[in-house]
Amino acid sequence: MSSENNILNFNNQRFYVGIDVHKRSWKVTIRTGGLALKTYSMNPSPHDLSKYIQEKYPGGIYHSVYEAGFCGYFAHRQLEELGFKNIIVSPNEVPTNAKEKTNKTDSIDSRKLARELENGSIKGIYIPGPLNQELRSLVRMRYQLMQSSVRLKNQIKSYLDFYGHKIPENYQTKHWSGIFISYLRSLSFQYNIGKEQLEIYLSDLTEKRKLMVRVIKKIKSFCEEYGFNKDIQLLMKVPGIGFITAVTLYSELIDINRFPKLDNLASYVGLTPSVRSSADRENNLGLKMQHNKYLRSMLVEAAWIAVRKDPVLTACFNEYLKRMSKQEAIIRIAKKLLNRIRTVLKDKKEYVCSVVK
Repeated sequence: MSSENNILNFNNQRFYVGIDVHKRSWKVTIRTGGLALKTYSMNPSPHDLSKYIQEKYPGGIYHSVYEAGFCGYFAHRQLEELGFKNIIVSPNEVPTNAKEKTNKTDSIDSRKLARELENGSIKGIYIPGPLNQELRSLVRMRYQLMQSSVRLKNQIKSYLDFYGHKIPENYQTKHWSGIFISYLRSLSFQYNIGKEQLEIYLSDLTEKRKLMVRVIKKIKSFCEEYGFNKDIQLLMKVPGIGFITAVTLYSELIDINRFPKLDNLASYVGLTPSVRSSADRENNLGLKMQHNKYLRSMLVEAAWIAVRKDPVLTACFNEYLKRMSKQEAIIRIAKKLLNRIRTVLKDKKEYVCSVVK
């Protein structure tokens, strides 16, 4: 710190700001030189934070961090515009001591973030550009509508069971065709009250299906309008990958080069095992709980198709079956398929069957 004409100047001194973000307020901790200077509450405003810290510690270099969550990337972008070197960190990646695990408050969280930012022990997540972010959100909306439809179908089935309506075995109920929904509408109840409730359920399901069709049409339109189709068409050449899986891969991965190795990519998707080791023993606990929920199940489904279409993957699958279950084997096939997807996106070349990798 220097002082000329009684004006404070923290020229080139580094300040580390941990922000515990919430909708109505932020809890902020400021550190420098290994010391926590202040922890306080403030309005959830990057501009207010910038104004405060520049008045108190003018001329400094300001580093900041907050956890990924409800507020997305808008605060990050505003902080960057205001001169902060900001990162967003995954909550699971922040080192936490025993006391912080048992005593969790906003103040403790902000102090922890500031401390670990100063220690250099946390790494920011990838920040997509606004265009890619908006595409990702729209693609995720399709997934959310699908999940909502599945929950609603289960509600309807439970409702029918409750009133003793058994669905005939000749109906293919997985995709709930128009014929099947018409059949459900024809079911009778002792009074109109019960039939009305079923009609409300079915109307809700019909609206969700219309919304999903609209979302998919818009995704296709925007992919063409904004030039995403080249990579998506490449992905669709991979066995088991249709348009929805391809656009989900594209919107979640965005830049394949941000994963320097296959293991980094597999960890992001959720195809790496959780391992617990002690002394000379190492236990495989199965797939990690932490994963990208939009990608892992899709890739496993694609692997079941690819293993039938690519002779090399078929041979690998049969070898795996000699020492493990089908479910364990298909996870390994999914990782091999992921490696091929990575190669397709990096080299910008079509998928080739029967290639050993």
